[in-house]
Amino acid sequence: MMNKPLVTALAVLASLQPALAADSLAKIEQAARQEGQLYSIGMPDSWANWKDTWQQIGSTYGIKHQDTDMSSAQEIAKFAAEKENATADIGDVGGAFGPVAVQQGVTQPYKPSTWSDIPNWAKDADGHWMLAYTGTIAFLINKDLVKKNPTSWTSLLDGSYKVTLGDVGVASQANNGVLAAAFATGGSEKNLKPALDLFGKLAQ
Repeated sequence: MMNKPLVTALAVLASLQPALAADSLAKIEQAARQEGQLYSIGMPDSWANWKDTWQQIGSTYGIKHQDTDMSSAQEIAKFAAEKENATADIGDVGGAFGPVAVQQGVTQPYKPSTWSDIPNWAKDADGHWMLAYTGTIAFLINKDLVKKNPTSWTSLLDGSYKVTLGDVGVASQANNGVLAAAFATGGSEKNLKPALDLFGKLAQ
């Protein structure tokens, strides 16, 4: 069984590009058209319907797009290393990494016209980040190989499943997979031991 939890909301980080310093949407659009290219990191076509987003931006504004896929931690490290000479315009990271990005000084505050519609829990008060969407923990199952679907984290122990979680400590979805397993097995945000014990048994 393949288990890749699709997890949590993501924060949008803007690099320090002159176009975003414009004081009106018209100026931003004009500067973007002149630049003609949008570079993103961690926002591939296969994730969160970004493919359609990039296509719409291209057809509406004539802007070409290029992405380099990275983990949240890698994105922040890249922006921090490049500082004002950033080679990317925007990145998509896990919600927990938003405050980290602010601490690293790699964000620029920006509030869209729909800012008031975004709940307070889903945004930084000063506009440094916002949650673009949220997700739900799920098991992705290969039905050609799995005859009995697991119905809980602990039910994974009852079958001969092969479980893939991801790189814990790097990827937000992997981290949140562990956190979800902890809550489901009697743990908490401060007590991950039940989840670690579960994955330890699975590894055996």
